[in-house]
Amino acid sequence: MPLQYLDHVNIRTADLERLSRFYEQVLGLSRGPRPPFSFGGAWHYAGERAAVHLVEVPDAPPAQAPRLEHFAFRATGLDGFVERLSRFGVEYRFAEVPEAVTLQVHFVDPDGNHVEVQFDAAEDAG
Repeated sequence: MPLQYLDHVNIRTADLERLSRFYEQVLGLSRGPRPPFSFGGAWHYAGERAAVHLVEVPDAPPAQAPRLEHFAFRATGLDGFVERLSRFGVEYRFAEVPEAVTLQVHFVDPDGNHVEVQFDAAEDAG
């Protein structure tokens, strides 16, 4: 299961438009297409890649709580990866991105950080 690249960062915000303007104006990341999730947000692109995912939340997380919700890698070899997680006793869950060909595997590291590894949905975790 070779990791290919860091796919994106996901940031929680109670002020979506303000933070979106920051990533557009300050970092030059263009706001672009986003799947039709059931929650608000915005995706900002570095070239062809949606590198910053903003997720709208009703209240700002407390100052001591992280705003970075998760980080994600793109990979191949879904079956081997799931077997490896099981071998190490790591609980995980699958999620599919609406209207996309991406299968996500979500889990937490020992410090409680949310990690996502994305695979092409054509791979079968059977």
